Amino acid sequence: MLQWKQNSQGKSALMIDGARRIGKSYIVEEFAQKEYKSYILVDFNNADSDLMEIFDKYLKNLDLFFSYLALYFNVTLYPRNTAIIFDEVQLYPKARAAIKYLVKDGRYDYIETGSLVSINRNVKDIVIPSEECRMNMYPMDFEEFLWAMGDEQMMPFIRDCYEKK
Repeated sequence: MLQWKQNSQGKSALMIDGARRIGKSYIVEEFAQKEYKSYILVDFNNADSDLMEIFDKYLKNLDLFFSYLALYFNVTLYPRNTAIIFDEVQLYPKARAAIKYLVKDGRYDYIETGSLVSINRNVKDIVIPSEECRMNMYPMDFEEFLWAMGDEQMMPFIRDCYEKK
């Protein structure tokens, strides 16, 4: 993700897709907290009618769109130092279609997350943006999980058990 940020310089959005419940949202939010002065996380799974109204009414006028978005989330937006995250973007395909225009505007960086099956299913009436860099995220296997938990002993022990048959 850091490589995308450095190489893209706002010229493309990052789409992270993968299976459900593997940590896409968590990783993206951690990245945004560490790498940007501010960020907004738009979770389309939990978006209320006020937030959806901002998207429905103002996407064609980006100055107003960004103003309302900043007010809604109470976040200051910094040109070239703010990330706007569209989480579960497959639930609102118009946001994904708008990426082309948002990236062209160039003020902020955009990261999208979504599930593989749903992303492919919900693209019928939209143009997939060419301004999108895709990254697949996969669930951890058991050995990776143990490493992440700081357990360096269990996997060698399990391997030993199977090799000593």
